[in-house]
Amino acid sequence: MNGKERVNLFKVIEKMNLVNLTPDIDVKGIWIHVPEFNRPALQLTGFYDQFDNDRIQIIGNVEYAYLKSLSETERYERYMQLLSSNIPCLIFCRNLEPEAEIIELAKKYQIPILKSAESTSSFSAEVIRWLKVQLAPCIVIHGVLVDVYGEGVLITGESGIGKSEAALELIKRGHRLVTDDAVEIRKVSDETLVGSAPGVTKYFIELRGIGIIDVKTLFGVESVKETQEIDMVIKLEDWNKDKEYDRLGLEEEYTEYLGNKVVCHSLPIRPGRNLAVIVEAAAVNHRQKKMGYNAAKELYRRVQENLMRGDDEDEFI
Repeated sequence: MNGKERVNLFKVIEKMNLVNLTPDIDVKGIWIHVPEFNRPALQLTGFYDQFDNDRIQIIGNVEYAYLKSLSETERYERYMQLLSSNIPCLIFCRNLEPEAEIIELAKKYQIPILKSAESTSSFSAEVIRWLKVQLAPCIVIHGVLVDVYGEGVLITGESGIGKSEAALELIKRGHRLVTDDAVEIRKVSDETLVGSAPGVTKYFIELRGIGIIDVKTLFGVESVKETQEIDMVIKLEDWNKDKEYDRLGLEEEYTEYLGNKVVCHSLPIRPGRNLAVIVEAAAVNHRQKKMGYNAAKELYRRVQENLMRGDDEDEFI
């Protein structure tokens, strides 16, 4: 994480299918640094205290109707004040059209004017959702991320321990690969981590002794996925006979990425253990816990009830 996450405006235009009304302005030289937007209602009345000019500015029906109610001179002055504030861009939703003189004003200040066919609320929700992912704090770790029954399972461990082989077996069993070897983890919120693949290694797996394979080409598009929320971590490690491993799972163990805690299971590797089946079981068990059922706690409850019944029977002997 470098603390300097940013998104090029050109990428925003492509992703949101925006029409560029000022094609002469170089949008590739403009960067977005914050995942929020602003509807400049107060600014169009002349109030610029606490104005955040780093945000994308969006004009909807309300702002457009207000500007139309002004005289041409007033409207021009309000646009000039906004466009001279060094904003990244001005987006008109609902296919609203700015006047020609506003386009010329934007060219003067080198502020791109863009247009979307979407409603203001729909566009705002989508752009802030996408920007939050793109601008989220990010780290890259060594591991494999797979989608198993809808659960994002991050498999970690020492190099050569069998992470990629386990992922390949899971793919053959109908699950989906997100990334192998390098996992980009983004903190989208205080509770959500999203994993993806670096562009260079996307959908490739390295198998020692064989080389690189293209999962998307070999197994089809249904075997891969672009991003996945990380729900649990499985850490593969060599079997250590002197180490005591958790056999009940009454208490969850966690690992931490970017300040977010994720459930973590340490899985000892021994010959004959089917890693893919174990990972599947762990994913389903994790989902079951999220739905309110914990098998370990249920077993503990039954044992306690049996012990209590045994004590009661002793009283009647």
